[in-house]
Amino acid sequence: MPRALVSGLLTTALVGITALAPAVTAHAATARAAGAIEHSAADPALTLDPVGVHRTGLFEESAAEIVVHYAAQQQTLVVNAAAGTVNVLDSSDPADPQQLFELDSAGIAAADGSTVPAGGVANSVAVREDGLAAIAVEHPTKTEAGWISFFDLSGAKPAALGAVRTGALPDSITFSPAGDFAVVANEGEPAEDYSVDPEGSVGVIALPDSVAAPEQDDVRLAGFRAFEGDALPEGVRIFGGREDAGTGTPEFPVAENLEPEYATVIGERAYVSLQEANALAVVDLASASVERLLPLGTQDLSAVDTDVSDRDGGIGFDTWPVQTFMMPDTLKSVSIGGSDYLLTANEGDSRDWDGYSEEIRVKDFGTDGVAPLCESVAAEAGMSIEELQRDEGLGRLKATAANGLSADGSCYEQIHGFGGRSFSILDTDGAVVFDSRDEFEKITAEAVPDFFNSDNTESSFDDRSDDKGPEPEAIEVGSIGEKTFAFIGLERVGGVMVYDITRPDDAEFVTYFNNRNFGVEDLGADLDAAGDSGPESIVFVPAAQMETPAEGVAGMLVIGNEVTGTTTFYHVKSDLAEDRPGDDPSAPGTEQPSTGPTPTDDPAPTGSPTDGAEPTATPTSTQAPAPGPDGGSDDDSDDRAGGGPLPRTGTDAAILAGIGALLAAIGAAAVWLTRRARC
Repeated sequence: MPRALVSGLLTTALVGITALAPAVTAHAATARAAGAIEHSAADPALTLDPVGVHRTGLFEESAAEIVVHYAAQQQTLVVNAAAGTVNVLDSSDPADPQQLFELDSAGIAAADGSTVPAGGVANSVAVREDGLAAIAVEHPTKTEAGWISFFDLSGAKPAALGAVRTGALPDSITFSPAGDFAVVANEGEPAEDYSVDPEGSVGVIALPDSVAAPEQDDVRLAGFRAFEGDALPEGVRIFGGREDAGTGTPEFPVAENLEPEYATVIGERAYVSLQEANALAVVDLASASVERLLPLGTQDLSAVDTDVSDRDGGIGFDTWPVQTFMMPDTLKSVSIGGSDYLLTANEGDSRDWDGYSEEIRVKDFGTDGVAPLCESVAAEAGMSIEELQRDEGLGRLKATAANGLSADGSCYEQIHGFGGRSFSILDTDGAVVFDSRDEFEKITAEAVPDFFNSDNTESSFDDRSDDKGPEPEAIEVGSIGEKTFAFIGLERVGGVMVYDITRPDDAEFVTYFNNRNFGVEDLGADLDAAGDSGPESIVFVPAAQMETPAEGVAGMLVIGNEVTGTTTFYHVKSDLAEDRPGDDPSAPGTEQPSTGPTPTDDPAPTGSPTDGAEPTATPTSTQAPAPGPDGGSDDDSDDRAGGGPLPRTGTDAAILAGIGALLAAIGAAAVWLTRRARC
């Protein structure tokens, strides 16, 4: 055989293997970020193990936001707002998610005679168990009416079915548990200059039984005009409209002001978060009307330890004379023991537009024409106003100038901040059954003290204490065996908190996992090593809805991370249940997990969050050693006798061993062929 041919065959073989090997080793190395944080209560009921990741390669462009799972085809749908589309991944093997195709709504004809234009932005997605998928599409001019586009995913290839028109800025969409309605939160945000401020609304869309698009007549919008004037419940924040911005006098100021954010459905009603208004709307689906508005109250920081300054030189928990609005983003519903509950991720969100901003730092009260703080506020803290407004005190805390002013307008008699820094469990009247209070910040202070309250684009210390702390953003519920769990994503420092909520009035911390590499300072500069940041949404998939769950895997958690543009798949490991395909197909989904144990008759707290017991479990924390110069660990206590990195285990090890054997065989063959060529 000619030597050139031998060389060519060898080169071809090695290139083929080289192209394959990085895909295998990179997957094995990057699913779990170097230095990932795992911090648990004693003997946790479940653990999280990141096994696979899909990367868009885009940083801080919202390339992985809302995620949903379509069990029949083992597909995961991911909103890619950067592209304005929805990516569809094959997640039959969560260790190796692969993009199959994308759903692009541009060019779809709508039932009202319009066409979804290029430049429309996909904000949310939902999928029914029969393969009917719906995408909320924002108009290129966000203050104009948007669309809901529909696709059929049940066949070998996806098919566009049509679209209907909805309200301005459809921000989220969810299906009712029975699949007969789609509920759309039409946020109706103002233009940046407040020249236009459309009314917020909740779209109620009657869906056909078949996999088909509804007609425009099937769309009804539930608005808020019935709550104008004296009909508005006390505690619902109405502020910062066109009148405050000086751009007009609206005929319906309440309807323009309320901005639906997220929805969940219980029976015949939808519950919708009105984040900036610090309230929930209760919508009757049959009549497509808003029945009630439920104000959500405040977190009382005079009774809850909080770090409120990024200039206090460390982690400084203390109490302060501040009432901070809960302002939930995502909410979910769950039935436990025959009772229905709402779970809220209390992120906090201010109105901060060019035409109007409510934001002010506490130290700026009394400056630039803003009324000062009343002396009574400082007296409550046992300080002077000057001491209270120092940077190391309350001075740096972001607050609102829209609330707390005395009746005569002379001074602010109450400081109001943004976000509860917690998650809450509410009954369907909005009363608080449980609130995590200061637990998120205290747990992260133990788990990752060097990067406490870090921002989500750079690894920093104490950067967000003055501004909503960890910012709980995403929330999900799921049942394993007889227990029900809440999964809460922290937008800033990152990671997911897991709580056992089987007793809703006595929820308990289980574990915290943060798949972020804090050794990377600028996450955008090294996305491959950065891990995950900015969890925007979470979906729990029971083991019975997975294709081939491994031993000990009770479900799958999928997290869309908007900052790093990653969709990460976790095995949820637990011995609470041994669900497998072929078991009871009524395993819980993401809206209504199955009934768990009935709560005890202990009285539950009501109203705004109040004092509660500190968690009694003793947390334990582990952090993977940082990689050394050779790619191994700086901590050589677990190294093999010969040094170097630890061996891989399981499937990855088998694959890599096979590749090694194949390379060795190719090498041996090449030597033999070379010798023959010389003969």
